[in-house]
Amino acid sequence: MRAVRIHDTLTGALRTLEPRDPPRVGVYACGPTVYGRVHVGNARPYVVFSLLKRFLEHEGYAATFVANVTDVNDKIYDAARERGMRSGELAREMTDAYVADTGALGLGRPDHEPKASETIAGITALIEALIDSGHAYEAHGDVYFRVASFDGYGKLSNRPLEEMQQGEGDDSAEVKEAPQDFALWKARKEGEDTWWESPWGDGRPGWHIECSAMAEAILGVDFEIHGGGSDLIFPHHENEIAQTEAARGLPLARVWMHNGMVEMGDEKMAKSLGNIRLLHGAIERFGREAFLMWTVGAHYRKPVAYTEETIEDAGRAVDRVRELIRRLDPDAPTPAELDELVDRFFDHLADDFNTPAARAELFAWVSEANRRADAGERLGPGRLGEMLHAFGLESLLAADPDEAPQEIQRMAAERQEARAARDFERADGLRDELAARGWEIRDTGEGPRLVRT
Repeated sequence: MRAVRIHDTLTGALRTLEPRDPPRVGVYACGPTVYGRVHVGNARPYVVFSLLKRFLEHEGYAATFVANVTDVNDKIYDAARERGMRSGELAREMTDAYVADTGALGLGRPDHEPKASETIAGITALIEALIDSGHAYEAHGDVYFRVASFDGYGKLSNRPLEEMQQGEGDDSAEVKEAPQDFALWKARKEGEDTWWESPWGDGRPGWHIECSAMAEAILGVDFEIHGGGSDLIFPHHENEIAQTEAARGLPLARVWMHNGMVEMGDEKMAKSLGNIRLLHGAIERFGREAFLMWTVGAHYRKPVAYTEETIEDAGRAVDRVRELIRRLDPDAPTPAELDELVDRFFDHLADDFNTPAARAELFAWVSEANRRADAGERLGPGRLGEMLHAFGLESLLAADPDEAPQEIQRMAAERQEARAARDFERADGLRDELAARGWEIRDTGEGPRLVRT
């Protein structure tokens, strides 16, 4: 079992993973607010923390991965009104779509996927504990966290107090004790069609208290890793830290692990900016393997650009692995030198989950195996499957080697469309590109057929 180090946003340092109850490790990652279909930016944390669980299990930890669904939120009310449907109906529809879209990644499901709407009892109990201890107060049916009561407020985001505006709208300013106070419970407003009874009147929970309650309900407090996008550091995760520590006297999590944003152009990918690419569309066009290879090509803490070129490059990388697998003999041995590359692969993952460095070791394995195969040596897959499983790509070993990958099939379909449009220059260019990647299109009586060359 390797010592696993992860960059902790709270301390700004690499911290060695120290389980509360070895070998159990709890991982909680903030999931989507389900008012629309998930986009590529939403998918990055899903992939990162799903693969982190796989790595931890490889190292012998008993990892529990929790990814919540925020199905009670202002954005859901607004989107439902625009579509002329009830908010609960929209939330259920988009939750189903989220499960289907992320399911197409082939990574399996998180161990738990709690919904805010199903955690109301735990949420109200946590709010009551905060009121009883003086850390929260009721005002006209709303309940707010009293930021001044918590000395450590701001320690995650390191912002001056005067810059910590919660973004909850001007309608709450006159009832709050301080501008920095944030909502734990919101009184029902006109036009809101989903609400619950509470000691403070009909209403629904604030966003931040939902995650504190869901995480605690499944993992307890002081669990190992709390994750999410870097855009959640403030106010969401800052507020989670404050309300849980104030209520329980213990930290919510030991390590705060944040992934960088997916960018299009110079801005993060976000529905509010209108610059999104939906996950299901990306998978349909490029294939799940290319999408996963693209994701692991960047360090999780860094921003990553989403372009057709970067995804296509990842697809070509997947094809290199496929071509190598065709040359392997399942009954042949694997040299010890290749096992050393596998060990280095996992050493990189243990060092702040450095997937691009690990990916380089995977392709060093591929290159060395190809070199030996070119020299006439019989090679088995050895521990290649361990690396592929860590990246969610184990299906490559089980795939039919003569079946064209999705990207190759897409290029062949585009060639047919170009021919139908009499764009023969485009069609010939696609034919040549397919040939360069080891595929020939043969026109038969049953239509075009892809054949390996």
